[in-house]
Amino acid sequence: MDKLVIIPTYNEKENIAAILSAVFSLEGNFHVLVIDDGSPDGTAGIVQSLMQSYPGSLFLEQRAGKQGLGTAYIVGFRWALQRQYQYIFEMDADFSHNPLDLLRLYKACHQQGADVAVGSRYVSGGGVVNWPANRIALSRGASLYTRLILWMPLRDPTAGFVCYRRTVLETIDLSSIRFVGYAFQIEMKYASWRLGFVIKEVPIIFQDRSLGSSKMNKGIIKEGVLGVLQLRLYTFLTNYRKKRSTTAAS
Repeated sequence: MDKLVIIPTYNEKENIAAILSAVFSLEGNFHVLVIDDGSPDGTAGIVQSLMQSYPGSLFLEQRAGKQGLGTAYIVGFRWALQRQYQYIFEMDADFSHNPLDLLRLYKACHQQGADVAVGSRYVSGGGVVNWPANRIALSRGASLYTRLILWMPLRDPTAGFVCYRRTVLETIDLSSIRFVGYAFQIEMKYASWRLGFVIKEVPIIFQDRSLGSSKMNKGIIKEGVLGVLQLRLYTFLTNYRKKRSTTAAS
């Protein structure tokens, strides 16, 4: 019992059973925690019905209404730490993240010295499939903007497919993580980097969802733009004090 995959959901009834089946078919005894924000389409009910098929491996936390991706992951991180998981993963429910890549992220942390393994679209070997040109431009622009403002040497700082060693989440003051949307992923990586943890980017192919609808909106994008500036401004006023430069590229 050392690996937990956290999957936040909101209206993912088309995908949830299939993504759970894919994760549980992997070698290595992955456990899954689904955190559902009151999906009106019955996503949580589907998970509940599947728990008897995956006893002791599938867990569900239900929340009342949409409270943001970041808060869902913070709930999941604390849940994982309380139960002594050693490797904690973030993953989307819509197959934009290939479940097979969980094994590669785990290997990066377990065998290759990474404290944080990031499934990266923008390192050699990575890429995106089925995204429109404007979405690709937005994502690449956000990554470049983040690198320029924060000086953080990650090619894909907004990536949402991540593996953390337990010690990283124990060291970060999770109560100080302020952002809940687009900027949450940036803030978590920035906190890890400033604290001196080794971050390794693992190339992945990101495929846009084929079922369900995207959760991206203007508010999330605005948070990302302003959030990066706030992180830079308050770097020396927070606990994100850098110990050493230890970021590793793939």
